[in-house]
Amino acid sequence: MKITEIRLGMVRVPLKTPFKTALRTVDSVEDILVSIHTDTGHTGYGEAAPTAVITGDTQGAIVGAISTVIAPRLIGRDVADLNALCRLVQTALERNTSAKAAVEIALYDLFAQLHGAPLYRILGGGTPVLRTDITISVDATDTMVADAVAAVDAGFDALKIKIGQDLRLDLERIRAIHAAVDGRAQLRLDANQGWTPRQAVQAMRRLEAADIEPELLEQPVKARDLAGLKYVTKRVHVPVMADESVFGPLELIELIRMRAADIVNIKLMKSGGLSNAIRLADIAGLHGVTCMMGCMIETGISAAAAAHLAVAKADVISKIDLDGPSLCASNPVEGGVMFDGARIEIGDAPGLGITSVRDVMPIAG
Repeated sequence: MKITEIRLGMVRVPLKTPFKTALRTVDSVEDILVSIHTDTGHTGYGEAAPTAVITGDTQGAIVGAISTVIAPRLIGRDVADLNALCRLVQTALERNTSAKAAVEIALYDLFAQLHGAPLYRILGGGTPVLRTDITISVDATDTMVADAVAAVDAGFDALKIKIGQDLRLDLERIRAIHAAVDGRAQLRLDANQGWTPRQAVQAMRRLEAADIEPELLEQPVKARDLAGLKYVTKRVHVPVMADESVFGPLELIELIRMRAADIVNIKLMKSGGLSNAIRLADIAGLHGVTCMMGCMIETGISAAAAAHLAVAKADVISKIDLDGPSLCASNPVEGGVMFDGARIEIGDAPGLGITSVRDVMPIAG
């Protein structure tokens, strides 16, 4: 099975409601679709989410990285040489993690198709069913409460609460949501780098005094402030999770060395694809660090790859935040992983199981 062509396209899907965090507001998914074609007629699919404020990747940068640098290295290569192909992708250029992730996802899809098995089995097996949380975007307190209640009524038992814009309002929002869903859902607080270390400690202590116990606190401080992250981790009872602070293995090793966080959020768009995400999970597992499998604003293409990995590494990845497809107003993906509210189920089709993607706008490579 040899690679004959790599095509690029745009997948644009409106969100049900705007996605708002301390860093950005997004109204629709506008991701780059990668399809890798072979001489056997098989096609592998990948997806890159342009998240400039986190990864630095824009649509134009992703297209340029793949079409002019990565793709020429892969044409004519054999899909069976997966490790060599991933090395070619990772060494093609610096950073550009979302572009690398999209190409790697498509390569892993093809590799699993080559062997006639779903990707999660190729990666180590597991039970192909997960439960995800869902994001409650930053908004007026009443709106956030209504969104939280609606999510719980729809079957979600874990809510990721976006905060980090204003400490006083953040605490008001958390208290109100807790009062509305107490006993029905766990609260995962995500400050998206919006607090100082002292503010984070102050906030958690106030919540503790009010008998509010979130399941975790995600990335309360700036991504590069590992000392600040450690300051928070040492002083609060709630487990602290690193997200933007960890992209790849070197950052994870430093975080573990410093004992700067309790949990790590793995995202394919940060790690540069499945090969590094697997390394992250393995390193975390060796050191007894729990992981979350997360995503950016993504459709059921790259989120499907993340789900396969989470199933395969379930001994390490015990928390799931793959709500991108649930936030979309429609699903452009035929086949693949079933995202049904909080429930995620992987079928037995080879690879990612994706048969086609609708309404793709071609991009000239």
